Amino acid sequence: MDKEELSVKVFKALGHPIRYKIVKFLYNGPKCVCKLNEDIEFSQANLSQHLKILKEAGILSCEKVGMNMHYRLSSDEIKNIIDNVDKFVVSFTDNSK
Repeated sequence: MDKEELSVKVFKALGHPIRYKIVKFLYNGPKCVCKLNEDIEFSQANLSQHLKILKEAGILSCEKVGMNMHYRLSSDEIKNIIDNVDKFVVSFTDNSK
């Protein structure tokens, strides 16, 4: 996969409302999948599929801690993407009034 294809994969992964919500939920640090399951109101199978897509895009990483799987953003660069999009949205909505 070349750089352009990976970039598109990242945007596609972040483009889904549930996956965006997962990334925002993990913005401030790792969380157990059980906490994600409480916050994201979907079945375990559905949540697992979204987590898989985010991992395959390089956005999330995970590690087993005891009996639980903990997910986190794979890098602070993901936070920068989220921050920049949030700034753009504020600027866009302010300018469109």
